[in-house]
Amino acid sequence: MSETSPPMPLLDDTALETLDDFLESDHVDPEALDLIGAHGFLVALAIAPIETPAATWIAELFHGEPQFTDAAQREQMLGLCEALKQNAIDALEHGHLPELPFDLELGGLPPEETPIGDWCAGFMEGVFLHEGAWFEHDEARVAELLLPFMALSGLFEDEPDMHELITDDARAEALVKQLPELILDLYLHYRVPEEKPKPTPRKKKPAGRPGSKGRR
Repeated sequence: MSETSPPMPLLDDTALETLDDFLESDHVDPEALDLIGAHGFLVALAIAPIETPAATWIAELFHGEPQFTDAAQREQMLGLCEALKQNAIDALEHGHLPELPFDLELGGLPPEETPIGDWCAGFMEGVFLHEGAWFEHDEARVAELLLPFMALSGLFEDEPDMHELITDDARAEALVKQLPELILDLYLHYRVPEEKPKPTPRKKKPAGRPGSKGRR
């Protein structure tokens, strides 16, 4: 389980490097997510309560259709993205924490200047694809679980509550440390049904003593 097992990598180093090279190449729109953002985005899709069509997430991640060299390259790059997402699902399904592509510390830097902020921004882009579905059930609980991702993403810096969280170094570092566990908590929130309280047994009324009715 997550308490004893080391975090699970979602792609090996060679696969990550291959995807990184492609995302940084001229084949991809400059506004596309980078490797760190794409990692967060795909992990969000693994958690999401509803499936996102491939055409939708491809357009969002790559900011349009990349200029693939050929069908083989298209299959390879999209296959790596699909593998990352599916590996996240497999890890979370077995209660394991995913390995994140950065150290879990800010080192005194603002989150938006670190890979942590980039990853969380990518994660939130995945949430925005079907925001209504994420918050459809138990909105307060989902908002609580997503708060660290939102605060660290830098996308909500104009909101006073978010700004206060990330300008307190100790609190910001604590939020970062929570990310792997929160990913698992979110996944389980959408996959494990809530336990309904057992109905209270009805008390049986004591039977009257024979011959007691009508006694004076």
